[in-house]
Amino acid sequence: MELVFATNNAHKLDEVKTIAGRKLEIVSLKNIGYFKEIPETSGTIAGNALQKARTVFREIGNACFADDTGLEISALHGLPGVDTAHYAGPERDAIANMEKVLQELKPFNDRSARFITVIAFVNSSGEWIFEGEVKGEIANQMQGEGGFGYDPIFIPEGHSETFAELNPKVKNVISHRARALKLFTSYLADLHLI
Repeated sequence: MELVFATNNAHKLDEVKTIAGRKLEIVSLKNIGYFKEIPETSGTIAGNALQKARTVFREIGNACFADDTGLEISALHGLPGVDTAHYAGPERDAIANMEKVLQELKPFNDRSARFITVIAFVNSSGEWIFEGEVKGEIANQMQGEGGFGYDPIFIPEGHSETFAELNPKVKNVISHRARALKLFTSYLADLHLI
C-alpha cells in the first residue's frame, strides 16, 4: 500500500521507512511535488498531526498520515512540549534547543522526561490517531552522534545510553515513533490494507 507521509524531514522519513519495513510504500511530500508550508498551529501535539494530515489530504485527495512529536520534561512543567522543534527559536536548531533544555534543567535534580509521537491518518473514510510514548530522562550533556533532534540528550528508560548512542536497530524498536507506527500499521493490517 502506498501512503503519503506529510513530511519533508529527511531524518524522520528515513526512520519511519526503516521501522515500517516492507509493509508500506511511503512517499514524502517531496516525492509528490508538494512544497507548501503546512501549518502547525493547533496548540497540541495531536492537533498538529491532524492539522498536517488534513491539509495534505484535502489538497491532494490521497490517504495520508502525518506525525508530530513532543518532548515533555517534568521539571519544566511539560516543556518544550508542542514547541519541541522550535523551543530555542523559529530556526528549529537542534543544538540550540538542546542547549536551552540543558541550561534550564541546571537547577533541578529531577531529569525525568517523556517523548510522545502522535500519528494522524486521514482518508476518505475518516480520521484516526495513534500515540506512542517512551519515558526516560535527560542526560547532563549531549552524547552520541546518531539520531536527530533531541536524541543526544534523551536516555530512554531501561538504558544507560542516549538515543544518539544506541544502535539504530534498538532505537527503532523502543522509540515513541516506533510505538506509534506499530499501532498504526496494526490498524492497517486489521483492515487488510497491508
